[in-house]
Order: sequence, then structure tokens, then C-alpha cells
Amino acid sequence: MSNPQNNTTAGNPANTSCSINQPAACGTAHWQSKSDDEWKAILTPDQYRIARQAGTEQAFTGKYWNTKTPGTYCCACCGQELFSSDTKFDSGTGWPSFWQPLQAAAVREHSDTSYGMVRTEVQCARCGAHLGHVFSDGPKPTGLRYCMNSASLELKPR
Repeated sequence: MSNPQNNTTAGNPANTSCSINQPAACGTAHWQSKSDDEWKAILTPDQYRIARQAGTEQAFTGKYWNTKTPGTYCCACCGQELFSSDTKFDSGTGWPSFWQPLQAAAVREHSDTSYGMVRTEVQCARCGAHLGHVFSDGPKPTGLRYCMNSASLELKPR
């Protein structure tokens, strides 16, 4: 996240300061009710295009495609913890790939029929950010490949 904000909002039940540094205090409704202008003020143009407009970064260009740093990958929009580096693997695709999320409830999946393909889109369960897609060609133990966009992620090193 390039420009974290501290705002008091009506969407925050306690009506206290809400920020990317304490995302859980804000609640899901707060993150899902942000306007396009609010997202544009928080995110870089690439992050906005990818995470909020379901874009895709080019393969082998994202900052995490080849990263080996141990840590937790969080949503670049709201800070939700999504993936552990322990489940990251080299898929050869040029995007960071994981064989499972930290918790199933951290992400939501739905059918995506854009571009004449049938795929399963992966979104952040807290804010609805587009993260990437999941495919059934991953390694054991799950057989899944969560193919994510680096622009939708922020790595918290251990």
C-alpha cells in the first residue's frame, strides 16, 4: 500500500480512527463500502487497476513473482492476511503462486467468464479486491495453484 490513510468513518462501528495499520478494527463493511475515489487515493494506479478493476499484471514483472522472503502476504487494499510464504511455490508462470490461503475464509472464489475463458477468480474476503485466479494444476497436498497478482499483495516479512 503506497498511501495509508487514517480516517474516521461512519462505516466503523466504534467511529474511531481506521487505517491499514489496524484493518480488523475497521470491519468488513468499511472496506467494502469505499468509493472509487477513496480507493484511488489509497492505491497506486497499478494497484487500483488490478485490485479494484480486476486487471492483471504482466507475467514476470510483479515484485513478488520470484521472492523467497519468509513472511505473510496480505491484501494491498485492506491488510487482510491471505497467504504464507510457506505455501508459495515456483509455478513457472511468472506470478506468485500458493497452494492454499492462510485460512479458507480469508479469500472468496467465484466463476469468472471474462476473456472467453472459464476460470475461478480469487478475491479478498474482507474488501473484495481482485487477487488473481485459482487453478487445479498445483502441487500436493491441495493440487491447487492460487496464481496471484503482486500488485494486490503486500509482504510482511517474518
